[in-house]
Amino acid sequence: MKYNILSVVAHPDDEILGFGATTIKLTKQGHKVSNCILSGEVNARRYKPKEKELLEDLHNAQKIVGAELPIIGKFPNIEFNTVPHLELVQFIEKAIEDTQPDYIFTHYPYDLNNDHYHVSKACQAAARLFQRKPLKPLKGLFFMEIQSSTDWAFPVDSNVFVPDMFVEVGEELIDLKIRALSAYRGVMREYPHPRSIETLKGIAAYRGSQAGIRYAEAFKTAFNILF
Repeated sequence: MKYNILSVVAHPDDEILGFGATTIKLTKQGHKVSNCILSGEVNARRYKPKEKELLEDLHNAQKIVGAELPIIGKFPNIEFNTVPHLELVQFIEKAIEDTQPDYIFTHYPYDLNNDHYHVSKACQAAARLFQRKPLKPLKGLFFMEIQSSTDWAFPVDSNVFVPDMFVEVGEELIDLKIRALSAYRGVMREYPHPRSIETLKGIAAYRGSQAGIRYAEAFKTAFNILF
């Protein structure tokens, strides 16, 4: 079977950091991956490209990983806490209606980045849409890890990211993921920053070793229908 997969993230590059290599694997297998990015702006970033440059970078990154044309919102960067929760939920619900996903991937709700928190909470609410409207039932919802956000969160109330699903991607797809991430100007950093080549490959090797496989992206399950 071929599946529709939707990732729901706050910012351009989140979809590659948390889900890039898995996207490449899925699209190579013939599945359709769509990325819903709620903030098409990066006004709060220190290294901010021009709007036209960011849009160009975003589309180039999608091409590298084989994803569909992205769904882009205009919610204010690092100000999601000022947006009514319902507006975020309804935007994501529209993306769900448009893409009819079998599986959804979104932010871990305890990331350090506050936008990630609000997107995750809104996505969890929107993921119940199929139980309120005549839509295809959702088969699974998963949380991804974002380097320099998930890993930077302090372990308050033991809310640390502990993955329970691992997707083997191999070194080649990690290299392609890094290439897609590099399509975003100003995102990559020098080692030992979490968004360096060394760290991105290292975390993939570590996640793979946790599951006895070679290089992996890791996720935490919210729910998953196995059979």
